[in-house]
Amino acid sequence: MLRLKKISETYDMKVFTDDGEFFGEVEESILTKNKVSGWRIKATKNSFLSKVLGSAKGVIVPHQLVKSVGDIMIISKAAVPSYEAEEEKAVE
Repeated sequence: MLRLKKISETYDMKVFTDDGEFFGEVEESILTKNKVSGWRIKATKNSFLSKVLGSAKGVIVPHQLVKSVGDIMIISKAAVPSYEAEEEKAVE
């Protein structure tokens, strides 16, 4: 059965990757033509984002990468920022 959830109920919801790693918390939803197109996730203490991003406040995750929304939000590991390619460019 499909259960509906109000967007306002998702604010400050904890976000985890599909690997079970704490990613951050929902700060805001991005709407386009009455549909959710993305989610702004803020980096919080002890979150994966705060470790990876450093001084940045968060990231925008496209709604296509969201796997589930319930008591928590689960997103695909593909949403995790990867800086390995940028580090390799800096070394060269």
